[in-house]
Amino acid sequence: MTQQTSTALSFSKKLTSLSLVKQIIIAIILASITAMVAPELAKSFAILGNLFVNALKAVAPILVLVLVASSIANQKLDSDAELKPIISLYFIGTLSAAFVAVVLSFLFPTTLSLDIAKAAATPPQGLTEVLSNLAFKVVQNPIAALTEANFIAVLAWGLGLGFSLKHASPASKTMVHDLSDAISNIVKLVIRFAPVGIFGLVANTLATTGFAALVEYSHLLIVLISAMLVITLVVNPLIVFIMTKQNPYPLVLTCLRESGITAFFTRSSAANIPVNMALCKKLDLHEDTYSVSIPLGATINMAGAAITITVLTLAAAHSLNIQVDFATAILLCIVASISACGASGVAGGSLLLIPLACGLFGIDNDIAMQVVAIGFIIGVIQDSAETALNSSTDVVFSAAASHQITKQ
Repeated sequence: MTQQTSTALSFSKKLTSLSLVKQIIIAIILASITAMVAPELAKSFAILGNLFVNALKAVAPILVLVLVASSIANQKLDSDAELKPIISLYFIGTLSAAFVAVVLSFLFPTTLSLDIAKAAATPPQGLTEVLSNLAFKVVQNPIAALTEANFIAVLAWGLGLGFSLKHASPASKTMVHDLSDAISNIVKLVIRFAPVGIFGLVANTLATTGFAALVEYSHLLIVLISAMLVITLVVNPLIVFIMTKQNPYPLVLTCLRESGITAFFTRSSAANIPVNMALCKKLDLHEDTYSVSIPLGATINMAGAAITITVLTLAAAHSLNIQVDFATAILLCIVASISACGASGVAGGSLLLIPLACGLFGIDNDIAMQVVAIGFIIGVIQDSAETALNSSTDVVFSAAASHQITKQ
Protein backbone atom coordinates (compact mmCIF):
# COMPACT_ATOMS: atom_id res chain seq x y z
CA MET A 1 0.00 0.00 0.00
CA THR A 2 1.45 3.36 -1.04
CA GLN A 3 1.83 6.23 1.38
CA GLN A 4 -0.74 8.29 -0.57
CA THR A 5 -3.32 5.49 -0.35
CA SER A 6 -2.66 5.02 3.34
CA THR A 7 -3.06 8.77 3.96
CA ALA A 8 -6.30 8.81 1.97
CA LEU A 9 -7.72 5.89 3.94
CA SER A 10 -6.71 7.51 7.22
CA PHE A 11 -8.39 10.76 6.21
CA SER A 12 -11.50 8.88 5.09
CA LYS A 13 -11.74 7.09 8.45
CA LYS A 14 -11.39 10.36 10.36
CA LEU A 15 -14.06 11.96 8.17
CA THR A 16 -16.55 9.12 8.61
CA SER A 17 -15.93 9.05 12.36
CA LEU A 18 -17.24 12.61 12.67
CA SER A 19 -20.84 13.23 13.64
CA LEU A 20 -23.38 13.51 10.83
CA VAL A 21 -23.87 17.24 11.47
CA LYS A 22 -20.12 17.92 11.16
CA GLN A 23 -20.01 15.90 7.95
CA ILE A 24 -22.89 17.97 6.55
CA ILE A 25 -21.14 21.25 7.44
CA ILE A 26 -17.97 20.05 5.68
CA ALA A 27 -20.07 19.05 2.66
CA ILE A 28 -21.63 22.54 2.55
CA ILE A 29 -18.22 24.22 2.65
CA LEU A 30 -16.84 21.98 -0.10
CA ALA A 31 -19.96 22.50 -2.22
CA SER A 32 -19.68 26.29 -1.88
CA ILE A 33 -16.03 26.23 -2.93
CA THR A 34 -16.81 23.96 -5.89
CA ALA A 35 -19.67 26.23 -7.05
CA MET A 36 -17.38 29.29 -6.99
CA VAL A 37 -14.32 27.68 -8.57
CA ALA A 38 -15.95 25.35 -11.11
CA PRO A 39 -19.68 26.10 -11.54
CA GLU A 40 -20.17 23.70 -14.45
CA LEU A 41 -18.61 20.89 -12.47
CA ALA A 42 -20.81 21.82 -9.50
CA LYS A 43 -23.95 21.51 -11.65
CA SER A 44 -22.96 17.97 -12.58
CA PHE A 45 -23.24 16.98 -8.91
CA ALA A 46 -27.00 17.72 -8.97
CA ILE A 47 -27.62 14.02 -9.48
CA LEU A 48 -26.22 13.29 -5.99
CA GLY A 49 -28.70 15.64 -4.37
CA ASN A 50 -31.61 14.38 -6.45
CA LEU A 51 -30.80 10.76 -5.63
CA PHE A 52 -30.63 11.53 -1.90
CA VAL A 53 -33.92 13.47 -1.78
CA ASN A 54 -35.70 10.88 -3.91
CA ALA A 55 -34.42 8.10 -1.67
CA LEU A 56 -35.82 9.89 1.39
CA LYS A 57 -39.13 10.55 -0.33
CA ALA A 58 -39.31 6.91 -1.43
CA VAL A 59 -38.84 5.49 2.05
CA ALA A 60 -40.78 8.12 4.03
CA PRO A 61 -44.38 7.05 3.16
CA ILE A 62 -43.86 3.36 3.90
CA LEU A 63 -41.91 4.31 7.04
CA VAL A 64 -44.81 6.40 8.30
CA LEU A 65 -47.37 3.71 7.53
CA VAL A 66 -45.44 0.91 9.22
CA LEU A 67 -44.23 2.93 12.21
CA VAL A 68 -47.66 4.35 13.02
CA ALA A 69 -49.36 0.97 12.64
CA SER A 70 -46.66 -0.78 14.69
CA SER A 71 -46.58 1.80 17.49
CA ILE A 72 -50.35 1.70 17.98
CA ALA A 73 -50.66 -2.09 17.59
CA ASN A 74 -47.92 -2.70 20.16
CA GLN A 75 -48.93 0.10 22.51
CA LYS A 76 -49.38 -1.07 26.09
CA LEU A 77 -52.59 -0.22 27.89
CA ASP A 78 -50.62 1.78 30.47
CA SER A 79 -48.58 3.58 27.82
CA ASP A 80 -47.61 7.20 28.43
CA ALA A 81 -48.18 8.13 24.77
CA GLU A 82 -50.46 11.13 24.39
CA LEU A 83 -50.97 13.23 21.26
CA LYS A 84 -53.47 15.86 22.42
CA PRO A 85 -50.82 18.18 23.97
CA ILE A 86 -48.65 17.92 20.85
CA ILE A 87 -51.53 18.63 18.46
CA SER A 88 -52.48 21.63 20.62
CA LEU A 89 -48.91 22.91 20.40
CA TYR A 90 -48.91 22.43 16.62
CA PHE A 91 -52.02 24.60 16.32
CA ILE A 92 -50.81 27.25 18.77
CA GLY A 93 -47.42 27.44 17.06
CA THR A 94 -48.92 27.79 13.57
CA LEU A 95 -51.41 30.45 14.67
CA SER A 96 -48.65 32.35 16.52
CA ALA A 97 -46.51 32.27 13.38
CA ALA A 98 -49.29 33.83 11.31
CA PHE A 99 -49.80 36.53 13.96
CA VAL A 100 -46.08 37.38 14.06
CA ALA A 101 -46.10 37.58 10.26
CA VAL A 102 -49.00 40.05 10.37
CA VAL A 103 -47.25 42.25 12.94
CA LEU A 104 -43.98 42.40 10.98
CA SER A 105 -45.85 43.01 7.71
CA PHE A 106 -47.60 45.99 9.31
CA LEU A 107 -44.39 47.34 10.83
CA PHE A 108 -42.36 46.85 7.62
CA PRO A 109 -44.86 46.85 4.73
CA THR A 110 -43.62 45.32 1.49
CA THR A 111 -44.65 46.40 -2.00
CA LEU A 112 -43.99 44.31 -5.11
CA SER A 113 -43.67 44.99 -8.82
CA LEU A 114 -46.50 42.80 -10.03
CA ASP A 115 -45.58 42.73 -13.70
CA ILE A 116 -43.69 39.42 -13.91
CA ALA A 117 -44.73 36.41 -15.98
CA LYS A 118 -47.62 34.52 -14.48
CA ALA A 119 -46.91 31.16 -12.90
CA ALA A 120 -48.67 28.25 -14.56
CA ALA A 121 -50.53 26.65 -11.66
CA THR A 122 -54.04 25.99 -10.39
CA PRO A 123 -54.60 27.19 -6.82
CA PRO A 124 -57.55 26.16 -4.63
CA GLN A 125 -60.54 28.44 -5.12
CA GLY A 126 -61.56 28.74 -1.48
CA LEU A 127 -61.24 27.42 2.04
CA THR A 128 -64.10 24.99 1.38
CA GLU A 129 -62.11 23.49 -1.49
CA VAL A 130 -59.02 23.10 0.71
CA LEU A 131 -61.05 21.30 3.40
CA SER A 132 -62.78 19.20 0.74
CA ASN A 133 -59.43 18.23 -0.75
CA LEU A 134 -58.21 17.21 2.71
CA ALA A 135 -61.29 15.03 3.24
CA PHE A 136 -60.80 13.28 -0.10
CA LYS A 137 -57.10 12.78 0.61
CA VAL A 138 -57.98 10.90 3.80
CA VAL A 139 -60.00 8.29 1.90
CA GLN A 140 -57.56 7.83 -0.98
CA ASN A 141 -56.60 4.29 -1.98
CA PRO A 142 -53.67 3.28 0.26
CA ILE A 143 -51.50 2.08 -2.65
CA ALA A 144 -52.04 5.37 -4.47
CA ALA A 145 -51.39 7.26 -1.22
CA LEU A 146 -48.02 5.53 -0.84
CA THR A 147 -46.96 6.10 -4.45
CA GLU A 148 -48.10 9.75 -4.44
CA ALA A 149 -46.76 10.46 -0.92
CA ASN A 150 -50.20 11.52 0.32
CA PHE A 151 -49.24 11.58 4.00
CA ILE A 152 -52.74 12.43 5.20
CA ALA A 153 -54.07 9.17 3.75
CA VAL A 154 -50.96 7.27 4.85
CA LEU A 155 -51.53 8.49 8.41
CA ALA A 156 -55.20 7.54 8.25
CA TRP A 157 -54.42 4.03 7.05
CA GLY A 158 -51.59 3.67 9.57
CA LEU A 159 -53.93 4.65 12.40
CA GLY A 160 -56.66 2.34 11.11
CA LEU A 161 -54.31 -0.62 10.75
CA GLY A 162 -52.73 0.07 14.13
CA PHE A 163 -56.02 0.13 16.03
CA SER A 164 -57.22 -2.96 14.15
CA LEU A 165 -54.00 -4.84 14.93
CA LYS A 166 -54.31 -4.08 18.65
CA HIS A 167 -56.60 -7.13 18.76
CA ALA A 168 -54.28 -9.31 16.66
CA SER A 169 -52.24 -12.23 17.98
CA PRO A 170 -48.87 -11.53 19.65
CA ALA A 171 -47.11 -13.16 16.69
CA SER A 172 -48.77 -10.75 14.26
CA LYS A 173 -47.83 -7.77 16.40
CA THR A 174 -44.25 -9.01 16.56
CA MET A 175 -44.16 -9.34 12.77
CA VAL A 176 -45.35 -5.74 12.34
CA HIS A 177 -42.74 -4.57 14.86
CA ASP A 178 -39.99 -6.47 13.04
CA LEU A 179 -41.10 -4.95 9.74
CA SER A 180 -40.92 -1.52 11.36
CA ASP A 181 -37.35 -2.22 12.49
CA ALA A 182 -36.41 -3.42 9.00
CA ILE A 183 -37.72 -0.24 7.36
CA SER A 184 -35.93 1.83 10.01
CA ASN A 185 -32.64 0.12 9.14
CA ILE A 186 -33.11 1.05 5.49
CA VAL A 187 -33.74 4.64 6.57
CA LYS A 188 -30.52 4.66 8.61
CA LEU A 189 -28.62 3.57 5.51
CA VAL A 190 -30.13 6.38 3.46
CA ILE A 191 -29.34 8.95 6.17
CA ARG A 192 -25.67 7.95 6.15
CA PHE A 193 -25.49 9.39 2.64
CA ALA A 194 -26.87 12.78 3.75
CA PRO A 195 -23.51 14.62 3.46
CA VAL A 196 -23.05 13.38 -0.11
CA GLY A 197 -26.60 14.31 -1.06
CA ILE A 198 -26.42 17.74 0.53
CA PHE A 199 -23.10 18.39 -1.21
CA GLY A 200 -24.87 17.82 -4.54
CA LEU A 201 -27.87 19.96 -3.59
CA VAL A 202 -25.82 22.94 -2.41
CA ALA A 203 -23.29 22.80 -5.24
CA ASN A 204 -25.99 22.75 -7.91
CA THR A 205 -28.12 25.47 -6.27
CA LEU A 206 -25.24 27.93 -5.86
CA ALA A 207 -23.86 27.25 -9.33
CA THR A 208 -27.25 27.53 -11.05
CA THR A 209 -29.07 30.31 -9.21
CA GLY A 210 -26.66 32.24 -7.03
CA PHE A 211 -28.22 35.21 -5.26
CA ALA A 212 -28.56 37.71 -8.10
CA ALA A 213 -32.25 36.92 -8.63
CA LEU A 214 -32.97 37.65 -4.96
CA VAL A 215 -31.68 41.23 -4.82
CA GLU A 216 -34.92 42.82 -6.01
CA TYR A 217 -36.91 40.96 -3.38
CA SER A 218 -34.51 41.42 -0.48
CA HIS A 219 -37.02 43.39 1.61
CA LEU A 220 -39.63 40.67 1.25
CA LEU A 221 -37.07 38.04 2.18
CA ILE A 222 -35.95 40.00 5.24
CA VAL A 223 -39.55 40.19 6.53
CA LEU A 224 -40.10 36.48 5.88
CA ILE A 225 -36.86 35.31 7.47
CA SER A 226 -37.25 37.71 10.41
CA ALA A 227 -40.70 36.30 11.18
CA MET A 228 -39.32 32.77 11.04
CA LEU A 229 -36.42 33.70 13.33
CA VAL A 230 -38.81 35.29 15.84
CA ILE A 231 -40.84 32.07 15.94
CA THR A 232 -37.72 29.89 16.11
CA LEU A 233 -35.77 31.82 18.73
CA VAL A 234 -38.47 33.60 20.76
CA VAL A 235 -41.97 32.12 20.46
CA ASN A 236 -41.06 28.42 20.34
CA PRO A 237 -38.65 28.69 23.31
CA LEU A 238 -41.36 30.54 25.25
CA ILE A 239 -43.84 27.74 24.55
CA VAL A 240 -41.28 25.11 25.59
CA PHE A 241 -40.52 27.02 28.80
CA ILE A 242 -44.22 27.22 29.69
CA MET A 243 -44.54 23.47 29.12
CA THR A 244 -41.38 22.29 30.87
CA LYS A 245 -40.36 25.14 33.22
CA GLN A 246 -36.79 24.53 32.01
CA ASN A 247 -34.27 26.42 29.86
CA PRO A 248 -35.65 25.78 26.35
CA TYR A 249 -32.62 26.77 24.27
CA PRO A 250 -30.58 23.54 24.53
CA LEU A 251 -33.53 21.66 23.02
CA VAL A 252 -34.31 24.34 20.42
CA LEU A 253 -30.70 24.65 19.26
CA THR A 254 -30.24 20.87 19.14
CA CYS A 255 -33.32 20.55 16.93
CA LEU A 256 -32.10 23.35 14.67
CA ARG A 257 -28.67 21.77 14.33
CA GLU A 258 -29.73 18.17 13.79
CA SER A 259 -33.08 18.60 12.04
CA GLY A 260 -33.21 22.17 10.73
CA ILE A 261 -29.95 22.02 8.77
CA THR A 262 -30.95 18.88 6.88
CA ALA A 263 -34.48 20.20 6.25
CA PHE A 264 -33.04 23.51 5.01
CA PHE A 265 -31.27 21.77 2.13
CA THR A 266 -33.74 19.00 1.32
CA ARG A 267 -36.62 21.54 1.39
CA SER A 268 -39.10 18.80 2.24
CA SER A 269 -40.78 18.16 5.59
CA ALA A 270 -41.81 14.75 4.31
CA ALA A 271 -38.27 13.80 3.31
CA ASN A 272 -37.01 14.95 6.73
CA ILE A 273 -39.29 12.59 8.68
CA PRO A 274 -36.59 9.90 9.03
CA VAL A 275 -34.14 12.52 10.33
CA ASN A 276 -36.65 13.68 12.94
CA MET A 277 -37.42 10.11 13.96
CA ALA A 278 -33.73 9.48 14.61
CA LEU A 279 -33.43 12.73 16.59
CA CYS A 280 -36.44 11.87 18.76
CA LYS A 281 -34.87 8.51 19.54
CA LYS A 282 -31.61 10.27 20.43
CA LEU A 283 -33.53 12.61 22.75
CA ASP A 284 -35.04 9.51 24.40
CA LEU A 285 -38.64 10.54 23.72
CA HIS A 286 -41.51 8.10 24.01
CA GLU A 287 -41.51 6.03 20.81
CA ASP A 288 -45.27 5.45 20.82
CA THR A 289 -45.72 9.22 20.79
CA TYR A 290 -43.09 10.46 18.35
CA SER A 291 -43.72 7.69 15.81
CA VAL A 292 -47.14 9.31 15.29
CA SER A 293 -46.45 12.96 16.17
CA ILE A 294 -43.53 13.40 13.75
CA PRO A 295 -45.31 12.26 10.57
CA LEU A 296 -48.41 14.10 11.80
CA GLY A 297 -46.31 17.26 12.27
CA ALA A 298 -44.92 16.96 8.73
CA THR A 299 -48.52 17.16 7.56
CA ILE A 300 -50.18 19.75 9.81
CA ASN A 301 -47.45 21.62 11.76
CA MET A 302 -46.71 24.34 9.21
CA ALA A 303 -45.65 27.52 11.03
CA GLY A 304 -43.30 28.44 8.18
CA ALA A 305 -46.05 27.95 5.62
CA ALA A 306 -48.40 30.17 7.66
CA ILE A 307 -45.73 32.90 7.65
CA THR A 308 -45.19 32.62 3.90
CA ILE A 309 -48.91 32.73 3.10
CA THR A 310 -49.50 35.70 5.43
CA VAL A 311 -46.50 37.83 4.42
CA LEU A 312 -46.95 37.38 0.67
CA THR A 313 -50.70 37.99 0.89
CA LEU A 314 -50.21 41.24 2.81
CA ALA A 315 -47.45 42.23 0.38
CA ALA A 316 -49.99 41.88 -2.43
CA ALA A 317 -52.52 43.94 -0.47
CA HIS A 318 -49.98 46.69 0.25
CA SER A 319 -48.89 46.72 -3.39
CA LEU A 320 -52.52 47.35 -4.45
CA ASN A 321 -53.02 49.98 -1.70
CA ILE A 322 -55.66 47.85 0.01
CA GLN A 323 -56.26 48.91 3.60
CA VAL A 324 -56.22 45.97 6.00
CA ASP A 325 -58.00 46.47 9.34
CA PHE A 326 -57.22 44.55 12.52
CA ALA A 327 -60.27 42.26 12.32
CA THR A 328 -59.42 41.23 8.77
CA ALA A 329 -55.80 40.66 9.80
CA ILE A 330 -56.94 38.28 12.56
CA LEU A 331 -59.17 36.48 10.07
CA LEU A 332 -56.16 36.21 7.75
CA CYS A 333 -54.18 34.58 10.60
CA ILE A 334 -56.88 31.94 11.04
CA VAL A 335 -57.26 31.30 7.31
CA ALA A 336 -53.48 31.13 6.82
CA SER A 337 -53.14 28.69 9.74
CA ILE A 338 -55.88 26.39 8.49
CA SER A 339 -54.63 26.62 4.90
CA ALA A 340 -51.07 25.90 6.00
CA CYS A 341 -52.27 22.56 7.40
CA GLY A 342 -53.25 21.66 3.86
CA ALA A 343 -49.87 22.60 2.40
CA SER A 344 -47.90 19.78 0.86
CA GLY A 345 -44.84 18.63 2.77
CA VAL A 346 -42.62 19.08 -0.29
CA ALA A 347 -40.63 22.00 -1.68
CA GLY A 348 -42.85 24.99 -2.54
CA GLY A 349 -45.95 23.34 -1.07
CA SER A 350 -47.28 26.51 0.59
CA LEU A 351 -47.11 28.85 -2.40
CA LEU A 352 -50.26 27.69 -4.20
CA LEU A 353 -52.29 28.52 -1.08
CA ILE A 354 -51.45 32.23 -1.36
CA PRO A 355 -54.35 32.94 -3.79
CA LEU A 356 -56.73 31.46 -1.22
CA ALA A 357 -55.64 34.04 1.38
CA CYS A 358 -55.61 36.79 -1.26
CA GLY A 359 -59.29 36.07 -1.81
CA LEU A 360 -60.00 37.62 1.60
CA PHE A 361 -59.11 41.01 0.12
CA GLY A 362 -60.80 40.49 -3.24
CA ILE A 363 -57.44 40.24 -5.01
CA ASP A 364 -57.86 38.77 -8.48
CA ASN A 365 -56.33 35.35 -9.13
CA ASP A 366 -54.19 36.77 -11.95
CA ILE A 367 -52.53 39.16 -9.50
CA ALA A 368 -52.31 36.51 -6.81
CA MET A 369 -50.55 34.12 -9.18
CA GLN A 370 -47.96 36.80 -9.92
CA VAL A 371 -47.23 36.83 -6.20
CA VAL A 372 -46.92 33.05 -6.34
CA ALA A 373 -44.38 33.47 -9.14
CA ILE A 374 -42.34 35.79 -6.90
CA GLY A 375 -42.55 33.11 -4.22
CA PHE A 376 -40.91 30.64 -6.57
CA ILE A 377 -38.16 33.16 -7.38
CA ILE A 378 -37.24 33.68 -3.73
CA GLY A 379 -37.87 30.03 -2.91
CA VAL A 380 -34.14 29.28 -2.90
CA ILE A 381 -33.98 30.83 0.57
CA GLN A 382 -37.63 31.24 1.63
CA ASP A 383 -38.69 27.64 1.13
CA SER A 384 -35.50 26.31 2.70
CA ALA A 385 -35.95 28.45 5.82
CA GLU A 386 -39.66 27.60 5.96
CA THR A 387 -38.96 23.87 5.86
CA ALA A 388 -36.21 24.15 8.49
CA LEU A 389 -38.67 25.91 10.83
CA ASN A 390 -41.51 23.46 10.15
CA SER A 391 -39.45 20.31 10.52
CA SER A 392 -37.36 21.31 13.55
CA THR A 393 -40.50 22.52 15.34
CA ASP A 394 -42.02 19.04 14.99
CA VAL A 395 -39.29 17.68 17.27
CA VAL A 396 -39.31 20.72 19.59
CA PHE A 397 -43.02 20.37 20.34
CA SER A 398 -42.92 16.58 20.53
CA ALA A 399 -40.10 16.84 23.08
CA ALA A 400 -41.78 19.64 25.06
CA ALA A 401 -45.07 17.77 25.31
CA SER A 402 -43.33 14.47 26.12
CA HIS A 403 -41.40 16.09 28.97
CA GLN A 404 -44.61 17.60 30.26
CA ILE A 405 -46.33 14.20 30.14
CA THR A 406 -43.41 12.57 31.94
CA LYS A 407 -43.50 15.27 34.60
CA GLN A 408 -47.17 14.62 35.25
